[in-house]
Amino acid sequence: MQLAAVQMDVTLAAIEKNRDRVTEWTTQAARNGADLIVFPECALTGYCFESREEANDSAMTVDDPRWKPLLECVANNKVHISLGFLEKTPEGSLFNASVLIGPDGMVGGYRKIHLPQLGVDQFVDRGDKEYAPLPAGDANVGLAICYDSSFPEPMRVLGLAGADIIALSTNWPVAAARTAEIVPPARSMENHLYFVAANRVGHERNFDFCGLSSICGPDGIELARAADDSEQILYATADLKLARSKRIERTVGAHVIDRFADRRPEFYKSIIEKKT
Repeated sequence: MQLAAVQMDVTLAAIEKNRDRVTEWTTQAARNGADLIVFPECALTGYCFESREEANDSAMTVDDPRWKPLLECVANNKVHISLGFLEKTPEGSLFNASVLIGPDGMVGGYRKIHLPQLGVDQFVDRGDKEYAPLPAGDANVGLAICYDSSFPEPMRVLGLAGADIIALSTNWPVAAARTAEIVPPARSMENHLYFVAANRVGHERNFDFCGLSSICGPDGIELARAADDSEQILYATADLKLARSKRIERTVGAHVIDRFADRRPEFYKSIIEKKT
């Protein structure tokens, strides 16, 4: 399976413009053989909103007619894509969300659970959907958004649920460059799966974004890395059988580890106790 991470700039509050750029990147990546294409957090809407009201004006429902050109593009190219946007509901909720789209339409979505005091995350509602992989062709893909990846627990939950690939849509600013460098290899190694981190670039209000997107394979192997903050597409090949084989034989018959089978959850009870 061919993976792609699109590192792109985004224009604040310009849904149609951003959507058209996403369709262009999708077509380019598909022509280069990509099967799963991961886009940044809030790729359709921008991120640095300064109030809930302002953000809500640029939010979309999942049945918004403005999705149609993108759905058609994905269907025509026979690929799967994940990307971020601001989702509003008829009940008045507002979420920092991501969605997985395939040739047959929207497969499913995720709403960001871990919210930092930054950008639109100061004003949205906390996500209400559990971490669960979604089907993308032969692969099981777990969706996560930016700050989620700073917590090992949700990435482990996705791994235990059978995710072969974690698609992380993110908006890491320059101040989070070390996170961009450290977290993807660590989470892929911890769970022996593929980790695609698509970060944005450019400047939005008071923030510059660092790029440094990456694709990591099982055991934290870095398969592709953006060296800077320019717009680009990263590509890598995923062997799903490798991601699904959690038993790692480092030295035949002498050194074997299995980060799932070797867990001792009965000693981890304190991890679910919320600290104030």
